[in-house]
Amino acid sequence: MKRSLLNLHLAVFLAGFTGVLGRLISLNEALLVWYRLLITVTTLLILFLLRRAVPKISLKGLLQIFLVGTVVALHWVAFYGSIKYSNVSIALVCFSTVGFFSAVLEPVVFKKRISIIEVLLGGLAIAGVYFIFHFDTRYKKGIAFGIVSAFLAALFTILNKKVLEKQEPATVTFYELMGGFFMLTLLLPAYLRLTHLPYSLPSAHDWLWLIILSWLCTVYAFFLSLSALKNVSAFTVNLSYNLEPVYGILLAFLIYRENEDLSNSFYIGLSLIIIAVVWQMSRVYRSRPVMLK
Repeated sequence: MKRSLLNLHLAVFLAGFTGVLGRLISLNEALLVWYRLLITVTTLLILFLLRRAVPKISLKGLLQIFLVGTVVALHWVAFYGSIKYSNVSIALVCFSTVGFFSAVLEPVVFKKRISIIEVLLGGLAIAGVYFIFHFDTRYKKGIAFGIVSAFLAALFTILNKKVLEKQEPATVTFYELMGGFFMLTLLLPAYLRLTHLPYSLPSAHDWLWLIILSWLCTVYAFFLSLSALKNVSAFTVNLSYNLEPVYGILLAFLIYRENEDLSNSFYIGLSLIIIAVVWQMSRVYRSRPVMLK
């Protein structure tokens, strides 16, 4: 049990580290995600081939998963765009508004009643972002990308729920990332043209950070999460991933000293978001009918 919890929190820490790596890599957001997907999908394919266990799936299932993979790829592009146009801390604070979008989108997709308290808590997180935006407009483009990133992350989680009802997690992850890679390959020229971003090859340092991002923060973190799920409840896993923005912001403060560039409005907005997240976590914890594993 202790080892599973350590694996889980290492996976969450690695997820929080992706923002720091996004700032280190000099490529624009679209190319960064394209190379991340290229390395990750290639690595997973090699691992499956070595084990002679390439997941098999129907054409209908494949198309559904590819659609969700497209959402994943676009979420990553928006997330790294937020970092490029602002900084890691702003991007992660915006990402924390995913709860608001989940509270609105999930009832629509699953045809269930909207939870007023979840909408209000999500609205509190949105108020935190607005507070930062209203009093510090330097990062308005980065905040816009961050809000889009949170919306797509919420949409991905909801769509993924439906897909996972029929498929194994390893199969879903592999084909989602493959679908994201194929769709981003098709969309990349248009995105670069519309945003007037240049096409450039990764530098030697970029390749190093891309490999770390793909191998450690994507492939290894995924297997750590799966390993933890063998002995830890899915609820505990989801609850723990609320720490991802916290880890990322602390790392950004430590490595880039971003705290020196942020105004008081950032901390007020961050406090509102933390209140919303902690409140929601406590609500879910209290409503749990059985003891956590």
